[in-house]
Amino acid sequence: MKTVLIVEDDLINARVFSKILTKRGGLEVKHTENVDEVMQIAQTGAADIILMDVSLAHSVYQGKPVDGIKITQMLKADPQTAGLPIILVTAHAMQGDRENFLKQSGADDYISKPVVDHQQFVDQVMALLPRE
Repeated sequence: MKTVLIVEDDLINARVFSKILTKRGGLEVKHTENVDEVMQIAQTGAADIILMDVSLAHSVYQGKPVDGIKITQMLKADPQTAGLPIILVTAHAMQGDRENFLKQSGADDYISKPVVDHQQFVDQVMALLPRE
C-alpha cells in the first residue's frame, strides 16, 4: 500500500485530505507538520509522496521558521529525497501563483484549496505515485 505524507498545519484540512485519500484512493496516510519528522520520513522512504502545505504557520527547522516552499527546496536538493514526488497544496490560488510556487520550490505539482472535486484530487495524487 502506498503512503502519502500530509504536511499541513490545519487539522481540519489534514483530516479531510486523509479521509479522501484513504476512502477513495486506498492509500495509507501520515500527517505531521514537524519538519524534523518530515525529513526523517522522507529520508527513510516511509512515504511515497508528500502533500505539502505552502504556508505552514508553526513549522520550524533548525531554529528558523520555514514554509512548505523551503521544506520542498531542502527535500529536492538532497539526492536521497530528490526523487520523492511533492505536491504543493495552498489556498493562494491567484493567477501566476501555481507557476511561481512550482518554479521556486521544485515541486512536482500543485493543488489549490479548498479541494472541491475529490476524485480529481485523488487522481492528481495517484498520477504522481511511483509505479511498482
